[in-house]
Amino acid sequence: MSANRRPRVLLLIPHLGGGGAERVLELLARGLNPEKYELHLGLVTQSCIDATNPLSFVCVHCLGAPRVRGGALRLLTLVRRLKPDLILSGMFHLNFLVLLLRPLFPRKTCVLVRQNGTVSSALAFAAQPSKTRVLYRLLYRNANKVICQTQSMAEDLSAELGLRETRITVLPNPVDLEEIRNFTATVSDLPHIHGPHLLAVGRLSREKGFDLLLQAMSTVRRLHPDIRLSIAGAGPEETALKVECHALGLDSAVSFIGQIARPWTLFPNATLFVLSSRHEGMPNALLEAAAGGLPIVALPASGGVVELLCGQPGVWLAPEISVDALAVSLLAALQSLRPGERFSHAFVEEFSMSRAIKAYEQLIDQTLEDKRR
Repeated sequence: MSANRRPRVLLLIPHLGGGGAERVLELLARGLNPEKYELHLGLVTQSCIDATNPLSFVCVHCLGAPRVRGGALRLLTLVRRLKPDLILSGMFHLNFLVLLLRPLFPRKTCVLVRQNGTVSSALAFAAQPSKTRVLYRLLYRNANKVICQTQSMAEDLSAELGLRETRITVLPNPVDLEEIRNFTATVSDLPHIHGPHLLAVGRLSREKGFDLLLQAMSTVRRLHPDIRLSIAGAGPEETALKVECHALGLDSAVSFIGQIARPWTLFPNATLFVLSSRHEGMPNALLEAAAGGLPIVALPASGGVVELLCGQPGVWLAPEISVDALAVSLLAALQSLRPGERFSHAFVEEFSMSRAIKAYEQLIDQTLEDKRR
């Protein structure tokens, strides 16, 4: 790399507007210093980008592949043309593809991969766990660094994959606290909505535990007949969840509102936020809810979630992952909360854009420096 040019950094995600993993990389694209890096964003399964998208100073490459694993040739072509100094990939199945292709990349290209879930739990929910474990073990050792969101995630990854701890780093997810707080402050005086209103946000997939939440809602509704639940997200379990919702007699109480690019627009009307996941890394939906001051009811979805939430004001952390534990925690929260009550949730400050971006820039700089030695 010439001493006179900025390092060329290529961020990779499947597409914009997805879940928390895509959101993290989008925030990095917005937050990394464009005077320090030449920034590129690769969207593997997206064909075009809205001209109004606020990604100034970033060169966006829409590869338009039908799915991630079908984008190998397009991704390889992009990398060989750009010759990036560093690639940062943000989701495990895309990480696999990037690391599989790495021997074909320009020799000096560094690769960082961000693990977006606890590996042991991800393997437990994988359709082919033995195959997925082999891919993790064979490919992750080819990364310069693997990024985890919590120390417990890092320890789990090291134990499961036999990866040296020196190859793993723990960095906080960036959360745009200012944007969320500014929005919620401007719409704080909304008309009162009758009855408690629960909000859950996430991909409609089994690990997110929305089936557990629906069953818990059925229990809670006996004491709070006017309770309502909004679930924001899309995914493969949508049909099954709607069938279960109907079977539980919750059609009038539950709204499936689809994918929401800015979930905090739903915060002002919410009584509390629910994290019903069976397993998680460090979900951005939870952090965004905390930034908006929402009371939180959560299942102990990971060691990192427990460490973050345990003993915090305005948080009801269930003792186990079960329908009964979730229902009891919801009832305890609803009994304690005053209408419209909000909490400062000081623990979310460590995920601010300024702190997280600084940590990512330090990792990028150190990785490039190590490569030059």
